[in-house]
Amino acid sequence: MPENMLARYAQVVGENVIDQLRQLARPLAGAKVVHVNSTKEGGGVAEILHTLLPLKQELGLDTSWEVITGDEKFYQCTKSFHNALQGDRIDVADSLLASYEQTNRENAERLRSKLEDADFVFIHDPQPAPLLSLCPNRKGKWVWRCHIDVSHPYRPVWKYLRRFVEPYNASVWSLEEFVQPLPHPQYLIAPSIDPLSEKNMDLDEREVHALYAQYGLNPGLPIILQVSRFDRFKDPVGVIRAYRLIKEFIPLQLVLAGGAAADDPEGEQVLLQVKAAANHDPDIHILLLPADAHRTINALQRLADIVVQKSVKEGFGLTVTEGMWKAKPVIGGNTGGIRLQVVNHHTGFLVSTPEGAALRIRYLLKHQRKLEEMGRKARQFVLENFLLTRHLREYLTLMAAIMHKQKERIELQVDQNGVAKLDENRS
Repeated sequence: MPENMLARYAQVVGENVIDQLRQLARPLAGAKVVHVNSTKEGGGVAEILHTLLPLKQELGLDTSWEVITGDEKFYQCTKSFHNALQGDRIDVADSLLASYEQTNRENAERLRSKLEDADFVFIHDPQPAPLLSLCPNRKGKWVWRCHIDVSHPYRPVWKYLRRFVEPYNASVWSLEEFVQPLPHPQYLIAPSIDPLSEKNMDLDEREVHALYAQYGLNPGLPIILQVSRFDRFKDPVGVIRAYRLIKEFIPLQLVLAGGAAADDPEGEQVLLQVKAAANHDPDIHILLLPADAHRTINALQRLADIVVQKSVKEGFGLTVTEGMWKAKPVIGGNTGGIRLQVVNHHTGFLVSTPEGAALRIRYLLKHQRKLEEMGRKARQFVLENFLLTRHLREYLTLMAAIMHKQKERIELQVDQNGVAKLDENRS
């Protein structure tokens, strides 16, 4: 990411927002900040870190990103964690738990000196959670960042993981309903998108329309699009069922675009199920895209008439925000963080079944003015709530709160001259 990106963001969100970021970052200048997760490519966490870290660096923080690595047994274990935290009754085998702990010990040997020397360490999700217990000489503050819907976890698995995350100085969650009781301060920070990234920047119409020929799409048919990993929690098979219900009344085409994350061993199996459900329908386009196909996804979202994210479990769903940023109404699963983004009947519709999705898509295709109105509201909602600058502001505020040993709440106040300051009074 080139230098002076903050000036470019000011053109989107305004100079006052950028001034607040600079003021919040000033007391943190030079702080060593390390983020740790399990993959550099694929999935929302990696996307956020790719853009969040360079902005922290531009604000004067010494920020870096480390990735833990493991074998097939490790990723099988952590995928089981992911599914169990989202409610599946999965008893993880002792052999997999042993692999999980051993993999973290091996990664700790490689990363220990850097992590123990950091002022702030952000550990993302369950994969690297044990690292804190493996760094006994740490000097800084450690934060566990959970991106998963943990509103109704399978209790034996959460009990196992809880012992690793309890000793953290703080934890961060995407939504209030996801929060599990822990003996440290807990913060809510919703994810965000980068409006200047290849996935969200403005594109020339010729580049967008070139996708018709590139992927064999029909310019005469409406496009319904779902972008996501091929993951059963994203319910791509349910989206195909909804498409078939609509097609009985309205000609249309469905695009399912996505790829695999390096830490998700189930993706290939789900992709096979999706292909079987599509059954060679010429108006169902299954696009297996590489992790760096950001401009292609951007163009697909701009080409689509309606964006769908019919997840049955979802921590947040960046593709929802991405579609809304392109002024598209979103048909979203009535779950998790999607409820935070899709304001029912205003920026899209929340649905629980393929039949519900089909009904709402049919309605919008029949009412073009309503479709366009929802799209305009959706873009404005993202501008006000889900851009990277808001996300960064909240991370900086969190670090200031921890640095000032804040236990409950810290607020950013802006005076009449536009000067931001931290209110350190406890609630």
